[in-house]
Amino acid sequence: MKLLYHHRIASKDGQFVHVEELISALRSQGVEVVIVGPRGTGTAGFGGENRVVARLKKLLPDFCYELLEFGYALVAFVKLGRAVRQHRPDGIYERYNLFQPAGIWISKVYGLPLLSEVNAPLAEERARYSGLALVKLAAWSERYVWRNAAVVLPVTEVLAAKIRAAGVPRDRIRVVPNGVNALRYRTLPDPEEVKRTLGLSGRQVLGFTGFMREWHGLERVVELVARDTSGRRCALLVGDGPVRNSLERYAAHLGVSDRVRITGVVEHEKVSEFVAAFDVALQPSVVSYASPLKLFDYMAQGKAIVAPNTANIKEVLDDGVSAKLFAPEDPREFLIAAEELLEDPGARARLGDAARKVLWSKPYTWQENARRIQQLIEALLNATATAET
Repeated sequence: MKLLYHHRIASKDGQFVHVEELISALRSQGVEVVIVGPRGTGTAGFGGENRVVARLKKLLPDFCYELLEFGYALVAFVKLGRAVRQHRPDGIYERYNLFQPAGIWISKVYGLPLLSEVNAPLAEERARYSGLALVKLAAWSERYVWRNAAVVLPVTEVLAAKIRAAGVPRDRIRVVPNGVNALRYRTLPDPEEVKRTLGLSGRQVLGFTGFMREWHGLERVVELVARDTSGRRCALLVGDGPVRNSLERYAAHLGVSDRVRITGVVEHEKVSEFVAAFDVALQPSVVSYASPLKLFDYMAQGKAIVAPNTANIKEVLDDGVSAKLFAPEDPREFLIAAEELLEDPGARARLGDAARKVLWSKPYTWQENARRIQQLIEALLNATATAET
């Protein structure tokens, strides 16, 4: 099987981790993958971004930048058409992005099935979090892609419901959550040895991984550390982000700077080395439709997880069985849940073991996702062949 993988990611961040892991899994199963995307993304260091794109975002009014995004669809159309003619793929796998109808146009011109992987309802998300000027054009482009894809692949059932509400039939939607690279977790590091290496021996480690944004509520993790007068409790925040400076100032204000460690950007394949040191793994907040990458990394290492009691999290974890879930509208519940686990090593072991079993029994792995994608493409090709005969 040969697939075109189309994306419009200009920065090398958590989004690109998803792209790289899935492509690697597809190739390991014998699929030939041809990547069509912006230049230079794959060669940048982790955490890097396209400087031209970043500067345009900063300098241009929203409506001008969004028109450029839509205009890029013409560039993508030419690039995809060239790739189709050169490589003769069996289908197109596209990571959905806003103002990006080029993949659908190509699929119609060349009669190729297109699978659209959807990680967020971007018209809604951008309007809420970063601003959106061309609201009607954004909504049209989103519905156009979803309704014309051969199959739409949302990462959660919550997101699938939004896609159905946009007019996509249930039989053309398949939920494919995020996962882990199974090969990376065949053997697990010793937590105590990792703590010694990090200078955290004897500490109770509250851990978090990922890009640190305001809505994550990480100031509550700093408060958790400050509530401990023994000095044993510490926070290990693996990553970077716009709230890093404010978190460091808050830790200094509470007098716990020496017990709140922020690593800065860490290559994804090395994140698991830090997660091994966690006693309690934290998901302080979550977007209602997301499938958080960090959650599956925590599960793979058998960590006791504290996460919001939201529908998308409950698609994966059960409260009191494989995680400790708290009411997201009450910050006190987060503090209580984390502290209860810190004081109960037996509960930590039980929840962590159960979470790891859930991950491998499903399994939530990129290899499984690649297998399902192959099956979907094969079914579409067979249906087309049958219809033609």
